[in-house]
Amino acid sequence: MTILDKIVAHKQKEVAQLKERYPIKLLEESIYFSTPTVSMKEYLLRPDKCGIIAEFKRKSPSKGDINPYASVEQVTIGYMQAGASGLSILTDQEFFGGKNDDLTTARKFNFCPILRKDFIIDEYQIHEARSIGADVILLIAECLEKDQLKSLAATAKSLGLEVLMEVHSKEELAKLNEHVDIVGVNNRNLKDFSVSIATSINLFKDIPAELVKISESGINDPNAIVKLKKVGYQGFLIGEYFMKTADPAKTCREFIKRVKYIEETYKNAIA
Repeated sequence: MTILDKIVAHKQKEVAQLKERYPIKLLEESIYFSTPTVSMKEYLLRPDKCGIIAEFKRKSPSKGDINPYASVEQVTIGYMQAGASGLSILTDQEFFGGKNDDLTTARKFNFCPILRKDFIIDEYQIHEARSIGADVILLIAECLEKDQLKSLAATAKSLGLEVLMEVHSKEELAKLNEHVDIVGVNNRNLKDFSVSIATSINLFKDIPAELVKISESGINDPNAIVKLKKVGYQGFLIGEYFMKTADPAKTCREFIKRVKYIEETYKNAIA
């Protein structure tokens, strides 16, 4: 089994247990269930923002512990003060050390779009995402059939959530449907966890022009952001590069300043 296979198999058992313990009717009683959501699409397209979705992640299957004792409150507030366009919060506990409370804490202290980063395979998880304060859900094309992905995306839209569909190949773009708001190209191969931003560059031309596009994983150089922006990407999901440092928010702030400096230098050079 690949790492992705193991995660999905565990997620199926986990969701079955949650359905028994916390039925959807109970989730609907959350104060967040009827609260207006914040649009990730709009924030990514704002000219005063950098397009970076800053991620809070404690560990990963490939790297082990990254920053297991980081404070969600401090890091996420710092990310937004640094100028990030939005937040991504890992809620998978078994493989990434996250939990639903991490996202709810981030929601409590930040008015910004928040992506629930998890492996969604069931409609129950979408109701759960709404109940904990998420604005956007992630649907990974590699672990969902086309019809299943469309059904899950439709459920998300019915609950007022935006949909980020993650792909790794041109073939997976065939699973696109009218409910998808954002396409994310993951530069990390989920089968062997190798990384290359060439994946984003090569796939860009195959993504419908009207969709907001983001590049995910393996971005650790401000020059890569500038290069991907020139290709046409509007968003960039960065987590490990920030989280592996003692002060993720400070690292994010310095990274964004460097991106702006490179962009300004480039503009002046061609003026």
